[in-house]
Amino acid sequence: MKRRNLILGGTALVALGACSSSKFKRYNGPQVTYVIVNKGDRRMYLMHHDKVLESYDIKLGFAPVGHKVYEGDGRTPEGIYMIDRRNPNSRFHLSIGINYPNEMDRARAEALGKSPGGDIFIHGQKTAKDKNRTDWTWGCISVSNEEMEEIYAMVGDNTPIDYLAAQSLQQGCQHKTIGVINLPLMQGLARLHQLIPGRTHRHLQTLVYTYIDYTNRRQ
Repeated sequence: MKRRNLILGGTALVALGACSSSKFKRYNGPQVTYVIVNKGDRRMYLMHHDKVLESYDIKLGFAPVGHKVYEGDGRTPEGIYMIDRRNPNSRFHLSIGINYPNEMDRARAEALGKSPGGDIFIHGQKTAKDKNRTDWTWGCISVSNEEMEEIYAMVGDNTPIDYLAAQSLQQGCQHKTIGVINLPLMQGLARLHQLIPGRTHRHLQTLVYTYIDYTNRRQ
């Protein structure tokens, strides 16, 4: 039986457990309430409100800079989405999917006469060698198979995920603050994003980045 200790607010939690021969782990720790993807640092954070439960090095699409616009562009999306499905039989070990494209994504691609694409997932690898590659996916996020087993167990459907643009984070914000973002604020913005059409998303993200920068300057 594999056991792993997670630290949350000074309390040790034996949270992950499964028979070593199975890729399906059991997770009994704090709920993952938000996922943050820092594209610039190639880092993903599983959050419980304002606490970092786990963080992972990640690989992105083979053309990682900028928001995904159309099928085949090799970009990983940017913005607030939701985890909406999972595939226990993925060709890449295990995977959880996001609800890309949204209405704005479809309109943007349609204006170019293209398809927005889809099937954007967080997944493992086909082979162990993949973990040593640079950004290589077609727009998904890749982690190691062992890490994917943890993520699959910890992150439930309907969990918000925010892909932060590298260029936005570089405008006066220190990357190290991502782990201490005011997550209730982030979750509130995610809810606003659901209620207000997608065209307002860039404005909502600007509010988040302003908050991060304000927090930095107060430290």
